[in-house]
Amino acid sequence: MVQTATLPLMLKQLNLTSFARHWQALLETAERNGWDGARYLSALCEQELADRHSRRIARYSKESQLPPGKSLASFDFAELPDATRAQIQALASSSDWTRQARNLLLFGASGVGKTHLAAAIGHALTERNVRVRYCNTTALVQQLQLAREQLRLEDALHKLDKYPVLLLDDFGYVKKSQQETQVLFELIAHRYERASLIITANQAFADWDQIFPDQMMTVAAVDRLVHHASIIEIGADSYRRKHALGQHGSEPAAPASNPAVE
Repeated sequence: MVQTATLPLMLKQLNLTSFARHWQALLETAERNGWDGARYLSALCEQELADRHSRRIARYSKESQLPPGKSLASFDFAELPDATRAQIQALASSSDWTRQARNLLLFGASGVGKTHLAAAIGHALTERNVRVRYCNTTALVQQLQLAREQLRLEDALHKLDKYPVLLLDDFGYVKKSQQETQVLFELIAHRYERASLIITANQAFADWDQIFPDQMMTVAAVDRLVHHASIIEIGADSYRRKHALGQHGSEPAAPASNPAVE
């Protein structure tokens, strides 16, 4: 004879937490609607899978360290061409490009919304079961340099492999020692054709010699990044500046400097 008294304990041991929460309510529904055993079991399985998906997405969102509140719905696309908007929405609505280890490079002057767009795409990817990690580039470089000094750089790079998408924000502000830019290059080389990078930068490729002190290293880094990449230039006026003007009164807007992607 089947004993149901121990069912909660068995479900806990099997790590079927949603089964444990819902089996009684669903049993009442099944009896009321005349479900057979297979349909009842199917409903329990669907609930378990749905709850696991929700928990996984919540975990991915928390570990991503993405800036909160950044979404495509909250971004003002008014000043961007329709083609650019469509390209950004396509990247957010599909994770295929991450499985192909393609990169996304967002260029534009300070304040035009590069970080917002990159974070919005990152949030959309986590909803599609893709693990994403947001990093301030300078902070990450310093962490990797410390790892190198401790002879564990390779371990640190492999630890980042668990994230199919790594978002490097403010890439153009990295102007450190040759040792630190060397580890940045090693990160790029390590992930080449293995995992995706999303990069925001306010400097065109022609100015990247200010980041990498060696011309050959600059060329090699750019070559690896653009080989499989979508490149988007955000040419809008500064959102932060427009917001400030809206609060303190209008004045003639100075044209934003838009670094050309070369």
